[in-house]
Amino acid sequence: MRKFFLTGLILVSAHLLNAQVKAITETGEEVFLYDDGTWKYVDNNSTLNSEIPVNDTKFIKDKNSSFLVKSKKLNFGIWINPKEWSFTKGTDSDAFEFQFVLKGEDLYAMLITEKMQIPLESLKGIALENAKNVAPDTKIIKEEYRTVNGIQLLMMQMTGTIQGMRFVYYGYYYSNQNGTVQLLAYTGENLLKNYVDEIELFLNGFVEN
Repeated sequence: MRKFFLTGLILVSAHLLNAQVKAITETGEEVFLYDDGTWKYVDNNSTLNSEIPVNDTKFIKDKNSSFLVKSKKLNFGIWINPKEWSFTKGTDSDAFEFQFVLKGEDLYAMLITEKMQIPLESLKGIALENAKNVAPDTKIIKEEYRTVNGIQLLMMQMTGTIQGMRFVYYGYYYSNQNGTVQLLAYTGENLLKNYVDEIELFLNGFVEN
């Protein structure tokens, strides 16, 4: 499942793009066409949100997150619970710097870092458009500003369909003069309710060092 998500959500493949396309009906309505022969209307207003709410909760790392995975590119890292999570370092050709997996489970995550500063509003749009390149029906289902270990960042959840399979991205987005970070957890949409606590504990390990 991890390979499927990484292929479908990071690397834009022609096969996946052809599996789900937009079309216009005779009455001018925009629809998504799926490879199983089904379709649905495009909701052009589904991702629009003029005001992003602020969550006043102060999020902090879990006491069991005892191992710090440090970025080599930026002064950021992620505290993880090594008994529950394993990780591997990406290569120069990978879009991510680190990828993670909840041991024995279908929950994955990745740390994406780049040295360019990007305003959060722009980063939100870029992340959404990149996801739509492989899953045109991707939409934001929740977003809010949070303070995590003293860092003010954007939390965003997105869902979409790839080859008939529903996925969910649950991530933190942050940028300052040092660069830009995306810390993303992902799994099947039907599994989100089973993993939401683990996702929150993992994401809240994000720190500046």
